[in-house]
Amino acid sequence: MIKTLIDKLLDKTVRPTLRRSRFGKREDVPVSVHGIDPSLVDGRALDVVHTLKRAGYEAYIVGGAVRDLLLGLRPKDFDVATNATPEQVKALFRRAFIIGRRFRIVHVVFGRGREHEVIEVSTFRAYLDPAAAEPVVGDERSKRALAGVSLAVDASGRVLRDNVWGPIEQDAARRDFTINAMYYDPESETVVDFHQGIRDARKRVLRMIGDPPTRFREDPVRIIRAVRFAAKLSALGFKLDDKTRAPMAAHLPLLADVPPSRLFDEMLKLLQTGHAIASIEALRANGLARGIYPLLDVVVERGDEPFVRAALQDTDRRVAEGKPVAPSFLLACVLWQDVRQAWQRRVAEGVPTFPALAEAVDEVFEARIGDVSGRGKLGADMREIWMMQPHFDKRSGQSPFTLVEQPRFRAGFDFLRLRAQVGEVEEELAHWWETFSLAGEAVRRDMVEAVRLEQQRAKSAAKPARSRRRRADGAAAGADEGAATPAPGEAALADTPAPGEAEPVAAPRKRRRRRRKPGVAGGGGGDGGAVPGDDRAPDA
Repeated sequence: MIKTLIDKLLDKTVRPTLRRSRFGKREDVPVSVHGIDPSLVDGRALDVVHTLKRAGYEAYIVGGAVRDLLLGLRPKDFDVATNATPEQVKALFRRAFIIGRRFRIVHVVFGRGREHEVIEVSTFRAYLDPAAAEPVVGDERSKRALAGVSLAVDASGRVLRDNVWGPIEQDAARRDFTINAMYYDPESETVVDFHQGIRDARKRVLRMIGDPPTRFREDPVRIIRAVRFAAKLSALGFKLDDKTRAPMAAHLPLLADVPPSRLFDEMLKLLQTGHAIASIEALRANGLARGIYPLLDVVVERGDEPFVRAALQDTDRRVAEGKPVAPSFLLACVLWQDVRQAWQRRVAEGVPTFPALAEAVDEVFEARIGDVSGRGKLGADMREIWMMQPHFDKRSGQSPFTLVEQPRFRAGFDFLRLRAQVGEVEEELAHWWETFSLAGEAVRRDMVEAVRLEQQRAKSAAKPARSRRRRADGAAAGADEGAATPAPGEAALADTPAPGEAEPVAAPRKRRRRRRKPGVAGGGGGDGGAVPGDDRAPDA
């Protein structure tokens, strides 16, 4: 007790300089301690670091890549931090582009087409003192208000522009979580750690740097990032620090001031980085199930429904297998319930199938998608996936050959496959289309011909059944007329005279001439009399 008191007094008087500043304390951690495997580092990221250092600048691999390297994982993306300005970085690389308004960064591009890779290079940022920032009315899209401004915040303290450069220790203080604020020098294999990120990584703790409420006010999107990291790392045992988690729900209304396009992008990161199911569970667990973004609210609300859950699981699986995923497919699955209900309602009202579906899609776009994602390629791809579904029912003629050649066929088929998985359509239909899409021309024609013959047999089998139903309906109608129409065979008994009575004179009965085939026994050229009671010879 006395020792503790003395230590506190010493901390306040004798050793004030030893206390940790807001910028943290720099620790250069050698490879013998951090144990990062250099073979896990991407060669193109190494090239960017080497180029910057040869030009006389500081350069480090930074952020989530260092965290993953510490955990023994191969990072999917690599970011580089440097003291070179964006213009200086751009001048060093042949294919480099400066992007961003709020904070300008450089994308260094390697390769072309689908095989291309982007290394994101950012300049060390200076520490933000909100009191020194220029308050601005509007948001980060207000070009006139932000013209010529390097550091600006809005009325709530949210950073709108932050193009002020500084030393590495201030850049580390500006980052969000301790495990994302480490810098790795691949040449010396040293990790520079200012905020005990290595310690938190070993403890499996997600801790915000600085005061969490203040950091959430600076950028409310950090609330979503906290959920995403918690979901991504939950399988490794990571949990949010109590002080970080506590103010998240209370600061949720601040997201209303964030541009919808940025929220939409953050929603896609939650759902398309391989941890969609875990992200939904993390949102619910932290009281964030509603209020981030309207479309995300729908995803969370329907996350346990069989079709949507199957789509989320399928997305996670494809990411784990290194396959591409498209936001149009996942969102088409999430909103299919709305489209299907509106479609069925219109069909019940007598609208033909395809016009009814087109009207239903327009209705859902208007109600659910809005201005951000309902336009352009994303909306067009979603519409095409939905409009393709009725075509899968047509497996005759040239329709299958035309459908399988459409650019979005695979997305439409995957959508059909999930519908079959949850019992919305027959499994056999999805299996047929999968086989057809992978088969050669001859096999495809045989499959279409087999379907035609099967449909023809089904129609032939249905004709006698329909005939029997018509005869049954006719007999029932005759029975309803009462005793005026006797059953076959009863007419002769009814007309038989009682003993002693005169036999009534029957009206002459018309007979149908029946053709006899030549050579049939008993078949001359004479009239063929109708057999009494034979329903093939109706009375006139």
